[in-house]
Amino acid sequence: MATEFDPSEFVDDDFQTGRKTKGTSAGAASTTMVLSATAPDPGRAPTREELDARAGDMQSKLAELKRAQQELERERAEIEETRRRQAELTRGRQEVEQHLTRGVGLLEEAEFAARRDAEQMSRALTGLREALLKVQSIHEETWTKDNLNVELTRALTAVENARMEWNSARLKFPLLSGETPSPSAPAPAASGPSFESLLHQKTYAELCRLGLALTWPIALAALAIFLVLLQKR
Repeated sequence: MATEFDPSEFVDDDFQTGRKTKGTSAGAASTTMVLSATAPDPGRAPTREELDARAGDMQSKLAELKRAQQELERERAEIEETRRRQAELTRGRQEVEQHLTRGVGLLEEAEFAARRDAEQMSRALTGLREALLKVQSIHEETWTKDNLNVELTRALTAVENARMEWNSARLKFPLLSGETPSPSAPAPAASGPSFESLLHQKTYAELCRLGLALTWPIALAALAIFLVLLQKR
């Protein structure tokens, strides 16, 4: 009886296993050699290309840091400028408010004084004009022998009243006495003493003499009128 041929009987299993093991070891060894060839050695000196690359990286980082520093310095300068302008605004506003408040107060006071002086001057001017008209209305050529005393009394009264008006105006306005007010004075009346201050500076005897000097023309005129009326009776 013939024996059937089995190809697997002529294959050495141990030989095939050894070949596979050797092949795997050889592949692993070749892979290790490739990796060891590509990985840098920490103990070796860097190459020129590596140094150039590291220098380029450092230069880029320094440039970025410099740009960041310049940006921060620009922002700081803007903040300092804003703070300076705010401080200047606060200081300038306070200074201007003080000046304006003081100026408004001074001008209001000066305006009130000017209006008061203008009113006094207007009243004095009206009195002087009326006194001037009364004095100019005296016409001696129209007097007759019969009305001489009466017209003379009226004329004396008008003249004395005009003199009183003139003296009162001279006391209030030194300009009428020939005194030139200083340029800094706001009004002529403000540069000279007032009528009340002059009265306070006088003694009692001086006031009596002043009163007599101002009233004797009126008393004389009244006496003359009384005598005329007495003669007509």
